[in-house]
Amino acid sequence: MMRRRAARGAASAFRLRSHRSRQQGMQPPETIEVESRVVACDGGNAALGHPRVFLNMGDENFVECPYCDRRFVLKAGAGGPDTH
Repeated sequence: MMRRRAARGAASAFRLRSHRSRQQGMQPPETIEVESRVVACDGGNAALGHPRVFLNMGDENFVECPYCDRRFVLKAGAGGPDTH
């Protein structure tokens, strides 16, 4: 039950950010396909990025960076339970 609520909350937060981005004329966050359930994100802009964080998808097929909103999506057929 808690997991389902958390997932719903994350989905509605994503929709709110996306809606706000379109209203402000901003580009939507970048989506990157990956082959592992654990990914690292540093914002991608060298000195203008953010601290490197490691994100774990858990049971989901995607994860979003809390700093830059990049969305990492697991490629079809990739990433077994503990693939690094």
